[in-house]
Amino acid sequence: MADSQLSAASLPTHAAPHPMANPGYGKRSAPDQQRRTAHDFAHLPPREAAIAAYVDRLPDGADISVKTLAKQLPYGQCALRTALNNLQRAGHLRRGREHLADSGSCRWITRSWFSRTARDDDWWAAFTRGAVSEPEPEQPPDRARPTRSRAHILLAALGRTAPALSLSQADCAALAPLLTEWFARGASDEYALQALTSGLPSPVHHPAALLRKRLTDKLPPEPVRAAARPPLRILECAKCGAPGRPEALPGGICGACRGERAPSSPNTPLSPSEVQSRVAEIRGAMNERRERTPA
Repeated sequence: MADSQLSAASLPTHAAPHPMANPGYGKRSAPDQQRRTAHDFAHLPPREAAIAAYVDRLPDGADISVKTLAKQLPYGQCALRTALNNLQRAGHLRRGREHLADSGSCRWITRSWFSRTARDDDWWAAFTRGAVSEPEPEQPPDRARPTRSRAHILLAALGRTAPALSLSQADCAALAPLLTEWFARGASDEYALQALTSGLPSPVHHPAALLRKRLTDKLPPEPVRAAARPPLRILECAKCGAPGRPEALPGGICGACRGERAPSSPNTPLSPSEVQSRVAEIRGAMNERRERTPA
């Protein structure tokens, strides 16, 4: 029964692709997940398992808001809202906000992190602190890269600055990896051009050999890179949206939404009416004491 509901709800109700959220928003896959299997959500009720399997197969950036999911799956918004809260309680989902360190922006971005692998509160707390390793961003496929690299283009243009350094197509292709390492170490085009063309001997008998020696001997040192700071993250209550520390949101729900009373603070100031009531009580007690005290 659960399998039939899962397979039925794992597909959209029409052939159109699932909508994507605005750039920077939408689903975000949590790191270090286990490989996908047919039993990833077998511990969940059928409805929650179906929705989790569908969300799991969506790409990062997909719109997983309640309204959008209701248009794609055979569940209403109320049912979806309850199911997503149950997925959060089961450790598959967390909602919050994130500020990318060193981004130069003061904006906090709304995030919905999804994990195929169920996580406990301690793991989500470590993830919020940036203590969980993030996957390296995927590099674009080779076919998406330009056929001529930046290094190849600069080498091919050397002859315009120094005619004695005119190179063939084969020479440019052979020397390009050496110059690419310069760029990887932070060298600019102007710096490389100056280093390769200044102080040339006369005549230059073998341009390619001369450039190979200069590219090797004058290779810039590797830059000292500061360790990248992790992003700042704040989790939010699944029901009321109140931000809080992970320790205060077990299962993604704050204490108020769980029905817990906030401890009263002894330093809370009294209202004017409460002050007047206290003063009246004290005066009444003092009057009673005077009346009982013999003259």
